Amino acid sequence: MKAVGYRNAGPVSDSQALEDITLPVPVPTGRDIRVAVRAVSVNPVDTKIRRGVAPPPGEHKVVGWDAAGVVDAVGPEATLFKPGDEVFYAGSLDRPGTNSALHIVDERIVGRKPRNLNFAEAAALPLTAITAWEALFDRLKVTVPTPEGAGSILVVGGAGGVGSIAIQILRQLTGLTIIATASRPETQAWVKEMGAHHVVDHRKPLNEEVKRLGLSAPGFVFSTTETDKHLDAIVDLMAPQGRFCLIDDPPPLDIMKLKRKSLSLHWELMFTRPLYGTADIEEQHRLLNSVSAMVEEGKIRTTMSAHFGAITAANLLKAHALIESGSARGKIVLEGF
Repeated sequence: MKAVGYRNAGPVSDSQALEDITLPVPVPTGRDIRVAVRAVSVNPVDTKIRRGVAPPPGEHKVVGWDAAGVVDAVGPEATLFKPGDEVFYAGSLDRPGTNSALHIVDERIVGRKPRNLNFAEAAALPLTAITAWEALFDRLKVTVPTPEGAGSILVVGGAGGVGSIAIQILRQLTGLTIIATASRPETQAWVKEMGAHHVVDHRKPLNEEVKRLGLSAPGFVFSTTETDKHLDAIVDLMAPQGRFCLIDDPPPLDIMKLKRKSLSLHWELMFTRPLYGTADIEEQHRLLNSVSAMVEEGKIRTTMSAHFGAITAANLLKAHALIESGSARGKIVLEGF
């Protein structure tokens, strides 16, 4: 089967950073299903793995953690899907990635593709939707008010893939006032389009930017990027006893800064449930189905912002380069082998 992978971890400028390859067809076992991949999207984790994780000598590593496609075969214990079903999902870090024509995935982390989206539009959603949903409801518990500031939330990095879907979910499922950060005119317009009530510039001190809005201090902060750069400002702007969640990989943080206000700190990694086979792993299946239903009801829209053509090494390298530049807005998708 066709796939895209690499033999040596390295920079995107390397001519062999990604290669078009051929791999054996995988066979589903247990609760796995095999998906004929129609479209994928690119996430920052793809570039991090490509740069820093080398495959065993002589082998290729396939990255990609977003896909939409059609179930091709199922394992003997699979019960949620059957061949012919259209699905979308984000896979797991400890298994081969989705940049392959056929892909094996545990059905418990797979959702039903929204019927009103094509495969490219659907592929933009899974990883970011799972991350945002788990961060908001499982970690921050935004439906449980904090003693102060429960009426608002700050989303740092509102124009990115996770921020874009988090804003939409917040707007549809909570009554929180949404403050999002974006720095360029086009990203500020995008964040407003996603549903943010207020936009502030993260190139300026966030505490000053939020305070000038004249709102009460937010009880929730969801940081998707540059958490280390904004930590002091976040601690200053948050209401006492607030909840703070991050998803990026900052240098070591001085969390003693959170003590005076009794701020709680939460990490979100959407791969935790599949990596550890947690007792609640099927929550990802259920939440993706909830997202799918919301898309079909017109409450959430795809965050696809660019289509880079077929799933080839050359096109994926262009997508990786844009992600690494830090200027991407929404999600980049590729479609077809």
